Amino acid sequence: MVAVAAIGLTGCASGGGGGGDAAGEPQTGGTLKVLANGDVDRLDPQLTAYVPVNSVVRAISRSILGYESSNEVDKRVELTGDLATEVPEPTNDGLTYTITLRDGAQWGAPDGARAIVASDVERGIKRICNPHIGAALGGYFINLIDGMESFCDGFAKVAPEVGPMKDYIEKNDISGIETPDDKTVVFTLTEPASDFTSMLSLPTANPAPIEVLDYLPDSPEYRNNFIASGPYTVAEHKPDVSMKFVRNEAWDAKSDPLRGAYVDEIQMTMGLEADAAMQQLQAGSADLLFDLQPSPANIQQLTTANDEKFSTMENGGIDQFLWFNTKTDNNGGALQKLEVRQAIQYAIDKPAVVQVMGGEDIATVTNGIFGPGVNGYEDFSLYGDKSGKADPEKAKELLAKAGVENLTLKFPYRNLGTQPDIAQTVQASLEAAGITVELFPVPPTDYYANFMSNVENTTGGEWDVALVGWSPDWVGGAARSVFQPQFTFDGTPQTYNYVDYNNDEANKLATEALSAATPEEAGKLWHQVDETVMQDSPIVSIVARKKANYHSARVENFEIYALAQNGDWTNVWLTK
Repeated sequence: MVAVAAIGLTGCASGGGGGGDAAGEPQTGGTLKVLANGDVDRLDPQLTAYVPVNSVVRAISRSILGYESSNEVDKRVELTGDLATEVPEPTNDGLTYTITLRDGAQWGAPDGARAIVASDVERGIKRICNPHIGAALGGYFINLIDGMESFCDGFAKVAPEVGPMKDYIEKNDISGIETPDDKTVVFTLTEPASDFTSMLSLPTANPAPIEVLDYLPDSPEYRNNFIASGPYTVAEHKPDVSMKFVRNEAWDAKSDPLRGAYVDEIQMTMGLEADAAMQQLQAGSADLLFDLQPSPANIQQLTTANDEKFSTMENGGIDQFLWFNTKTDNNGGALQKLEVRQAIQYAIDKPAVVQVMGGEDIATVTNGIFGPGVNGYEDFSLYGDKSGKADPEKAKELLAKAGVENLTLKFPYRNLGTQPDIAQTVQASLEAAGITVELFPVPPTDYYANFMSNVENTTGGEWDVALVGWSPDWVGGAARSVFQPQFTFDGTPQTYNYVDYNNDEANKLATEALSAATPEEAGKLWHQVDETVMQDSPIVSIVARKKANYHSARVENFEIYALAQNGDWTNVWLTK
């Protein structure tokens, strides 16, 4: 999703964010101008799951743990304390984590600055499974924190109204969360989980002030009364038009090792297309991109010109992979046959897709469920060589072995950017192997929310194969956030596991990986998970695309905040 999606060294007391010396002396003041195509999915930190929104959350809300912004890959994915003084080590055979909160962190509350305390952390976790709008990434916590599943089962029976929800949160506890004093939070898990600390870097786990219980989660009333803990707060939000952030006077730089907060204001303007936004950045009338990237044509021009304001990064995600609908009876249930799915593995010309997406500088062939940058990723292939070059004759051979003729596939695609070109490239590959493909466009805003996640479309055979993308929800040791939402099924449907795929052996290996003693041991086990899943061929992994970023000439100290996959708004400064 954009998800997705996971430092020992912290910045100085003023939150230098790293690299300040290389960029020159920090300058304060000015308005950072950010251009966007769309709005935030949610402003409520607990509920957001859209990668670009992590830039917004970074500016207005403190996390328990976090990442230092950096252009050094290893440094920017190393977990460190944000509100917590340090990354906790597990005790009690890996089941218990104790968080100590930092001094000086405050809410910009309506009645004046107030300290962020342990009960705020507990309240934030409780809000995850509210019956009005549940947190998109809440499943990681619900199944892992002791007693949270039963707490959430009870919460599900509560009317989705302010009064009953507030009453339930205030009168019910999660047994696996203890707050012995204002500075201490103790989490007890149901099983060892080496990635639990990474989960605490997600906005989903951010503390929540008592005042939020007076509003429905992420409602207009919530947004209009937003209480910030970061260096900025929301001054104005016009949905789908603009958003303005100004300084949060309650924020104390000495309490924040991760944010410098150099600019005075941040202005986000929505409704732009990529080319128009790039023109403004190159002209110097705007500074950063939000949910937009340079187009392949832009990238070629910037690369040729050796423009230092252009950069790319690996994000661990698979930008393009093809799901098989194994629940449909279309074609006599052909896609339920392993040989047919394997035939399609051989049929797709992955290097051709790379070229459509901008070439090898921006995209690379993939053959598994994990992308480069995730612990567990290895360059391997179970179907043909690792180059991903099509083998239509092998595909025809496997189709014949399966006894399938005249295979016709319904193939939806997002009518956005390069997606039509990618779909047509895949179509051409399949047709070279004798497979008929019926392409049809779906509006991008409906593709995931209303088409792919609609179970009736799957079981009713409205699609046979479909292109999707996935970014890890955190960085580094983030294999769980790729595997669990897409490739596990325990009887409860997962939104992005479109066909309820499950493999008991892969689940067993994943459990071992999560309790592994070292990252190296975990990585080997996660690779075995990858191989085990791909033996079933539930998807064709096609391409990992690097995230492309660009900024204006007046932006200094452009360093990547890993969760946002973009320059850190809270650490850049302006020279003009």
